[in-house]
This record gives sequence, C-alpha cells and structure tokens, in this order.
Amino acid sequence: MPHSSLPVPSDWGVFTRATTVLTDGDTLVHDWFTVDGEPELMLRATDSAEATALLPALGAFFADRAAWHRRATDAVVTRFGEGDPEPTELDDAADDLVLATVEVLPGREVVLHLDDSCGQHFPDGYWPAVRFDESGAVVDVTVEA
Repeated sequence: MPHSSLPVPSDWGVFTRATTVLTDGDTLVHDWFTVDGEPELMLRATDSAEATALLPALGAFFADRAAWHRRATDAVVTRFGEGDPEPTELDDAADDLVLATVEVLPGREVVLHLDDSCGQHFPDGYWPAVRFDESGAVVDVTVEA
C-alpha cells in the first residue's frame, strides 16, 4: 500500500499516513498523518486533502512555539494545582513538562501532549494534554494514559 505524504516546510519533516504492521503481516492504516521527531507532529485526517487543510493550525503553533508551550504548562499547573500558582511553580512546570506531540484535530483545534521529564508531577505512563481552540485559547486540560 503506498504511503500518502504532504508537502510542508522542510524543517517540519515529511508527513506520511500512519500505519502499523501486525504480527500476521497485515497493515493497519490509521486516521492520521504523522512526522516522528521532537516533537512528534500529528494531523487527524483520513486523506491528504483533509490533512492539508489542518496545516495552517500547525503553522500557527510553529510561529510562536514557545508561547504555546508556556500557555500549555501554565494551564496544567492552574488546572491541577491548589489555589493561584506561584511564579516559580509556573516556571518549574515550563522546564519540567516537555512537549512530546503536537496534534491538530479537525476544526483546527491543537492538542499539546506533554511529558513529565522529571517524573515528579504525573505517575509513570500518564501525561497532561492541553487542548486549544482554533484561536489558540486553552479549552481543556486532561491527563491521558
């Protein structure tokens, strides 16, 4: 089965349709396009036209990556902390919660998946995810496994 790929800025890598080869040799084709890297990039789409329509949202993220990351880590501290966070708590979270995956959903929502680099904030196997609407405003903070 051929892999679909998308034309994107060269520093983003090459988006290909995500697949998994099963032990019996069958190949599962997933409903997203991906680029492995740091961070991993994901476009939730079933065809290249849908995925291409999501690229502007990814471009908005890359235009101000540091600010998106900081808004995400601040949102995690605010959501799971007690009371108003201290500036040092926000700074520590910005250092400790590293960006693992940028996922763009239909509707151009962006989800930043963060890894707890020091293992002191979330149990092993769990990570915070921060969902932004199309305008870049935080709309939800969850913990995923």
